[in-house]
Amino acid sequence: MNKIDLLLYAITDSKSLGGRDFYTEIENSLKGGVTVLQLREKELTTPELTEKAVKVKRICEKYGVPLIINDNVQAAIDSGADGVHVGADDMNVSEIRRLAGESFIIGATAKTPEQAKNAREQGADYLGCGALFTSPTKKNAKPMTVETLKEITRAVTIPVVAIGGLTFDNIDIIKDSGVSGAAVISAIFAEKDVKSAAEKLRQKIGGLLNVSQTI
Repeated sequence: MNKIDLLLYAITDSKSLGGRDFYTEIENSLKGGVTVLQLREKELTTPELTEKAVKVKRICEKYGVPLIINDNVQAAIDSGADGVHVGADDMNVSEIRRLAGESFIIGATAKTPEQAKNAREQGADYLGCGALFTSPTKKNAKPMTVETLKEITRAVTIPVVAIGGLTFDNIDIIKDSGVSGAAVISAIFAEKDVKSAAEKLRQKIGGLLNVSQTI
């Protein structure tokens, strides 16, 4: 997992699309430069999520972008996704590693340096840390200060992705925080021009993190 892999981490949300075609807009986001895509569709059953993930995986493969499934380890394995992202209350990272193998990407949520170090010791490949701002898609997320985010990035050697209400206008907060990228939902999928939104975000994040841009 290197910095360019996690630079622009997009998380899906069907409701943000306002009725627009789900698969079309996912492809538009990838055309715009999304580097990792997480399928997060909480209302779906495991069979429904697996079926959807298989279709999304085909799109991701066209652009060489890893597909991560939110929470549902079984759907991630059954669909052939590249990995899974789990929260603190989900399946243990070490158990997922045992089930899915070494090549499977495992992301974990961490709210403190202690949680971050524990996830790393269990075998997590990267961490998702936030919420830096109030998120319209996760209103109960506990806020995280930039100082805590910096403590986490200093505490572990694996990459950290900032998350939580990040937009084009406020994403400057990640500068000098030590993160390897930013995860967004509405900042891409709630925009009318998804491709353009992704392009602008990727360019801005790359500048903030001093990462060269090649799409």
